Amino acid sequence: MRFTKATNYALHTMLMLVTASPVKPVGVQQLAESQGVSPTYLSKILTRLVKAGMIESVSGANGGYRLTRKKDDITFLDIIHAIEGSASLFECNFVHGDECSIQAVMKEAEEKMESHLKNTKLADLAQKQTQV
Repeated sequence: MRFTKATNYALHTMLMLVTASPVKPVGVQQLAESQGVSPTYLSKILTRLVKAGMIESVSGANGGYRLTRKKDDITFLDIIHAIEGSASLFECNFVHGDECSIQAVMKEAEEKMESHLKNTKLADLAQKQTQV
């Protein structure tokens, strides 16, 4: 299983925003430089996170991005869905009866992974990092 680089950048960006000041927005240049990615590419990812209602864009000289949701409410799954969508990772291409047994196994595994990602909060990870 593999997620796109966009998801990787989105998760790291959101972790930075969770640990940043809730008042002062973080500029796209700063977010991009910290990850070694182009600001143009990261802006496209940030747009998806804005559309998902997790962050907002603040205009002006001291503009940038900041959280719109409470940091304790943001899960890994929220971010992944904002970037990757919520389509199943595996779809059987063969015509079987009511249910493909392979599809059933894959769906169960995906549900377990989604449950784990849904229960893992970005704020918890941020807190662990500050304790190290």
